[in-house]
Amino acid sequence: MKYITAISKEVNNMDNLVKQVLQRMDKWELKIRQFFGRLNISDRNRNNDGIIHPFRVIVNKEISDHVKSFRFIVLIAIIALTCLGSVYTAIHNIGSSIKPNDPEGSFLFLRLFTVSDNTMPPFFVFISFLGPLLGIGLGFDAINSEQTRGTLSRILSQPIHRDYLINAKFIAALTVISILFFALGFLVMGAGLIATGIPPTAEEFMRIVFFILLSIIYVSFWLNLSILFSVRFHQPATSALSCIAIWLFFTVFYTMIVDLITKPLTPSEFATAQQVFNYETIKINLLRILPSELFSEATTTLLMPSVRTLGPLTMEQVYGAIPSPLPLGQSVLLVWPQVTGLIAATILCFVLSYVSFMRREIRSR
Repeated sequence: MKYITAISKEVNNMDNLVKQVLQRMDKWELKIRQFFGRLNISDRNRNNDGIIHPFRVIVNKEISDHVKSFRFIVLIAIIALTCLGSVYTAIHNIGSSIKPNDPEGSFLFLRLFTVSDNTMPPFFVFISFLGPLLGIGLGFDAINSEQTRGTLSRILSQPIHRDYLINAKFIAALTVISILFFALGFLVMGAGLIATGIPPTAEEFMRIVFFILLSIIYVSFWLNLSILFSVRFHQPATSALSCIAIWLFFTVFYTMIVDLITKPLTPSEFATAQQVFNYETIKINLLRILPSELFSEATTTLLMPSVRTLGPLTMEQVYGAIPSPLPLGQSVLLVWPQVTGLIAATILCFVLSYVSFMRREIRSR
């Protein structure tokens, strides 16, 4: 009987222990469900009635359409391959680019984005050239394709505000562009870290982050421009050709026009220093109408800390200057007019497309 009593007590103790463990597991399961419930995007997008906000539905749908489209995959492949090719070239030539008494010798990691052996342009040049194609490719048929298929009138017949649609088109494309450029930038930094074994400093990391943000703003300008043409023209082919024509004009022909305009103003060999200075100032100001010129000046200053000015210099300014790299804050202040110009052009294109869409008659054609 004693043994039976002892065994029954042990069984009861084990039973109580199991019950305590199960109770604690239930509490932890409830906490885990609450934690992941807070992270659940679909639940977070719902209002008090459990209905998902229509703006978020449209944004998620547009992001899914962009990622799954064959056009986006082709653009991503072209940009990724060309940029990785330029990084491969920079890694193999980064050692030969370092010279004695170089003021940028301490910024080794930034050379991944700027070094080239003249067989392939550096990384930021590829972004300047191919970035507009990405923005145009994501926005040239944002509105007119919906109207051509007859889905635009169906969407707006629902209890959805009209501005939700165009805002969601822009936010979705901007989200895709931001994720792409941050992924590409960190991929380049990872490749450089593996190849060189030297981690970037805090200032180098911040300069690269500012470069990525500037690239997103630059591509957003072309995205908003293509959305504007998508609103103004009824056929996607017309809006695409118009955007590409403007891109080619700014890339190829505008510099030729500037050369023709400034050629009669070219100072002679007997011109004074002030006349040469005025001529260079006029030419630079005319070129700064180009978005690519603003982007190039800003990225050059951010990725090359030794750049201390973006215009012509007089002998008084050169005399006594210390050849040392600028700190990050001074470089940002130096390129702030260029950044402001790109942001203003982007906002202007978005406002024009927004107003045009809000006044547009929505009927399938």
